[in-house]
Amino acid sequence: MAGRELDLILFGATGFTGGLTAEYLARTMPRGGRWALAGRIPDKLQRVRERVAAIDPALATLELVRADVTDPVTVREVAGRARVVITTVGPYVQLGYPLVAACAEAGTDYLDLCGEPEFVDTTYLRHHARAVQTGARLVHSCGFDSVPHDLGAYFTVRQLPADVPLRVAGYVRASGMVSGGTVHSALGAMSRGRQNLAVARERRAREPGPSGRTARYLPGRPGRDPVNGGWAIPLPTIDGQVVARSARASAEYGPDFGYSHYASVPHLWTAVGGVAGVGALLAAAQVAPLRRAVLRRFPQGAGPSAQRRARSWFTVTFVGTGGGQRVVTRVSGGDPGYGETATMLAESALCLAYDPLPPASGQLTTVAAMGEALTRRLQQAGIGFTVLG
Repeated sequence: MAGRELDLILFGATGFTGGLTAEYLARTMPRGGRWALAGRIPDKLQRVRERVAAIDPALATLELVRADVTDPVTVREVAGRARVVITTVGPYVQLGYPLVAACAEAGTDYLDLCGEPEFVDTTYLRHHARAVQTGARLVHSCGFDSVPHDLGAYFTVRQLPADVPLRVAGYVRASGMVSGGTVHSALGAMSRGRQNLAVARERRAREPGPSGRTARYLPGRPGRDPVNGGWAIPLPTIDGQVVARSARASAEYGPDFGYSHYASVPHLWTAVGGVAGVGALLAAAQVAPLRRAVLRRFPQGAGPSAQRRARSWFTVTFVGTGGGQRVVTRVSGGDPGYGETATMLAESALCLAYDPLPPASGQLTTVAAMGEALTRRLQQAGIGFTVLG
């Protein structure tokens, strides 16, 4: 990729999270960095450029690339011009395949915010082998899904003895608004249960496992949160799958690794209400009129005010055991759905573009692609990685 015109293209810059990511890049892009904004509507791109130029006047001439995820020609142009492409354009199972295919073919590093297991598994089946051949790194889930959980579990493992069986559990607490994009992706995945199961089964049949080791996602059971107090409810998001894939890719996780993932809430009634709410969404996702009614309440491209984001926060507390030892760690930060997601996505892109990293290609997790380098970047950006005891 040495001859590429640009280091980085942000696709979907006109969306809410895309705009926040553009602003973050305007503040942190190294001097001489070559980047551009890509999107479907030129007028909206121009308005985003005006926002980033208010941060750095030199960006008043930042290149704008008109591209549409439904237009293969423009998608291939984006993939062919940059070393790294970020996309915030979802739901990915509807809109994501052309761009990831183009990046795999062109040998271009690809990053997204996907929390949709069907898309990730299908991408592996269709494009992993080609990306290995071309050298492309395809890294999904580079926001709150699943950076703090993936890097946090790895951070925890590194505090425990090597070469022994390990168990890690993550307990998520957060205050903030759910993004419209997250709701659209979640309901879309819930409405495609059969497709999810079929593609997951095919991936398990085709993907080689680690030699002489085991690494698993363990769903867990409801119970008490051993550190924060309150109640822990199994959280069936993509995060547990991502952690398990990182563990399968690295012997650092020991000969037998298991990870469980929970939402932690202070009161039993909160836990019951949360389970009931998820059940209601699952039911609504199966009925098209109800699904559309829910989605109208959570429009894509909109988000909370800066004041509301400033009051939001998250913690993920990890409890790791192995070799007769127990360690408690925590990853913490601000607004998970927007502010810190933009930070994680942008820092992931900058890490791939500019940091010396071990050789790797194909579909990778954030740990497998960037590991310690990304952890250091996020710490410098204000996201906490701490050992509590």
